[in-house]
Amino acid sequence: MPKASSSQVGTGSREEDSPGESSKLDLFSFVPFRLNRLAAEVSSALASEYRERYGLDIPEWRVLATLGFRNEACSAQYISHCTRTHKSTISRAVTTLMQRQLVERVANADDRREFALRMTQKGKALYRELIPRLLRREQEILSCLSAQERKTFAAMLGKIEKSLDLVQTAKEAGVKDAY
Repeated sequence: MPKASSSQVGTGSREEDSPGESSKLDLFSFVPFRLNRLAAEVSSALASEYRERYGLDIPEWRVLATLGFRNEACSAQYISHCTRTHKSTISRAVTTLMQRQLVERVANADDRREFALRMTQKGKALYRELIPRLLRREQEILSCLSAQERKTFAAMLGKIEKSLDLVQTAKEAGVKDAY
C-alpha cells in the first residue's frame, strides 16, 4: 500500500511501514481529532469572555445560551441534547445558575412533576450584555478567513451537521421568536 502524504488533509491518512505491521493514524490529518481540537480552542477563547467578566464556566454558558436562544422555557434534557453536554454537567450548571438567580424553574402546566427552565430578568440582562462581546470575539477568530471562505466554511459545517442529523436552524430547534 502506498504511503499517504500528510498533505491529504482531512482524510485520516494511515501510514503502513510494511505489510503486516499495524497501521498508524496521523492525528493531525484525522478530521474528528482536528474538529475536536478546534472546538476546544474556540470554546476556550470564547470562555475567557464570560469567565473573567461574568464568572461563568462553559456548561453554565451553554445553559444560558440555549435559554437565550429560545423565547420559552425548556427542559434541562433539551439543553443537554442541543449542546451535546452530559445531563449531570447541565444539572450542576443549572444549580449554580439558580443560586445566582440567573435561571429559574417553572412548573409544567400539563405535568406538575416536570419543570422547565427559563432565564430570570437578571439572566436576560447578562445574556444581552454578553452576546455582542461573543459575536465580536467570533469575528476575531474568523478574521483569518475571507468573507467567501466564511460562507464556504459555514456551508461545509452545515453539510457535516446535516449528515449527523444535528439540529441546524432555529426552526428545527423549536424556536419561535428570539429575544
